[in-house]
Amino acid sequence: MTTVTESGTDTERPGAAGRGAADDERLRRWRMVLGADSAESTGCTLTGQDAAMDGALNALYGGGGRPGSRGGSERSAGLGASAPSVARWLGDIRTYFPSSVVQVMQRDAIDRLGLSALLLEPEMLEAVEADVHLVGTLLSLNKAMPETTKETARAVVRKVVDDLEKRLATRTRATLTGALDRSAKINRPRHHDIDWDRTIRANLKNYLLLPGGDGAGTVVPERLIGYGRAAQAVKKDVILCIDQSGSMAASVVYASVFGAVLASMRTLRTRLVVFDTAVVDLTEQLDDPVDVLFGTQLGGGTDINRALAYCQSQITRPADTVVVLISDLYEGGIRNEMLKRVAAMKASGVQFVTLLALSDEGAPAYDREHAAALGALGAPAFACTPDLFPEVMAAALEKRPLPIPDKETHQ
Repeated sequence: MTTVTESGTDTERPGAAGRGAADDERLRRWRMVLGADSAESTGCTLTGQDAAMDGALNALYGGGGRPGSRGGSERSAGLGASAPSVARWLGDIRTYFPSSVVQVMQRDAIDRLGLSALLLEPEMLEAVEADVHLVGTLLSLNKAMPETTKETARAVVRKVVDDLEKRLATRTRATLTGALDRSAKINRPRHHDIDWDRTIRANLKNYLLLPGGDGAGTVVPERLIGYGRAAQAVKKDVILCIDQSGSMAASVVYASVFGAVLASMRTLRTRLVVFDTAVVDLTEQLDDPVDVLFGTQLGGGTDINRALAYCQSQITRPADTVVVLISDLYEGGIRNEMLKRVAAMKASGVQFVTLLALSDEGAPAYDREHAAALGALGAPAFACTPDLFPEVMAAALEKRPLPIPDKETHQ
């Protein structure tokens, strides 16, 4: 019996007489989930696109072997170590699965099958679906990358960075511009600079009833509160201090993009510092986050104390400075000195923000003892998504409580 499924593919199901379409579809789905070993128990043999999808899944999640046919029904394929075969497989999964699934499968292929070395080949890079995690992998391979591959790798990274900037830049600038304006409120504003919400609340005691007896009234604005004009002068200093150990790859990518966005705002003076056991100041490259990313070296140890010592030396206006440490807090340097530096910066008026991660994945493994110690100093450590980051920065610039998700977990 041959049944046409909802997806339009033909699926042979021996012995299916007496079963309805709903039963056939249920068996087809179970066969896709369980693989070739379930063919006999489900009585379902895949053909067409179903078989091709099954083969692509099996090449990654099934048994060994080398990449085989696109339409075979047996789960005996594998990715092996052949670049052409992997490139074909990458093409197959982009044909059969949505982009979000493709990215997951690519990450699994890199992790499970050790395909990182193949990403050093230009034809492989041209075939992959670019995302933040792939960029992190490429950056970790940067020093081993042959010259023939570097331009292709930069193009892949550029595409991801451009997409992130389009998604994040406008909202970030708008949120931070509002925060900067509110932090510069004045009491004798021009008409167009009046903050009417704050002015009305500040003058509610001056509410007067109007003649006529209908209960109408007005607020007499005895004291005007307004925003300072968006002047050319720098209002705040921001230092992004980024842990570039291998586990922080996605955070490095997002932080570099945000660093470029912040650097484009005239009222902010932004500095970007990356570190492992050494400290590198990449501020001069902030106009191009791709240059920043290729200036990092993912991997190695961690010396947070040394990085904070450098950041501390760059602070000239403590009361107008925000320091953002992005790290999993596994300190390889001097722990007590690190904590003393944070305490000293906060005592001088610096707004200190500790992010365990800047990514969509949430909090990674992190040093809970150090996180608790920072929380006790008034610098609670928490993971932050890219969408939340503008709000975190706005709160820090205005010196108000940070919008910390799941406080009990990360403090």
